[in-house]
Amino acid sequence: MRIGVLGTGNMADALATQWARAGHEVTLGGRDPVKARRLAERIGGGAQAGGLRGAAQFGDVWLAALPFGAGAEVVRTVRAELAGKVLVDCSNPVGPGFRLRTERGPSAAQLLAEAAPGARVVKAFNLCHEDVWRMRPPVFDGRPLAVPVCGDDEEALTSVRALVRDVGCAPVAGGGLERAGLLEAAAALFIGLWVGEGADVQAIAPPLAYAAG
Repeated sequence: MRIGVLGTGNMADALATQWARAGHEVTLGGRDPVKARRLAERIGGGAQAGGLRGAAQFGDVWLAALPFGAGAEVVRTVRAELAGKVLVDCSNPVGPGFRLRTERGPSAAQLLAEAAPGARVVKAFNLCHEDVWRMRPPVFDGRPLAVPVCGDDEEALTSVRALVRDVGCAPVAGGGLERAGLLEAAAALFIGLWVGEGADVQAIAPPLAYAAG
């Protein structure tokens, strides 16, 4: 696939590196072209760098690796280029006290969809720290990491599921985009337990055979 990455932070670095290794064509776009170029050089694998608009024009699939609050603003500037494209949102709107910054309003993913109404938005890759996405592959106790994926367009979901598999993970159907807020709330809960309490979040869920009683 041709993947355009909006952002040059840690999530952009981790996921773009994995996809370049898997043989995808990657272009990194950031507001700081020097930073984008340095990241492309570090990733290697033919990764290119450009401005935000250049990455937007390049990709069939875009990753919005942008902080909540900046994401909708940046996406709005390139919404014409996003028309018909797959836009993956991996952000977490988590604020002080591990609270959701979206409160009871639209999810971060829905806000991106509003900012670029022609894009096919999918929520994925938001439940783990970037170091997990750097693993080759993310396998724990013999099981590949499961990655919930939420979206309304089946073709877009198919593309994102393929990208999940390309980082060594197993895609899980998370429902439509209206359920993206649940993923974001889960991230807020998990981060609060991991970071705030030092809890083992994996210990919360029973084995599948016992889940339904």
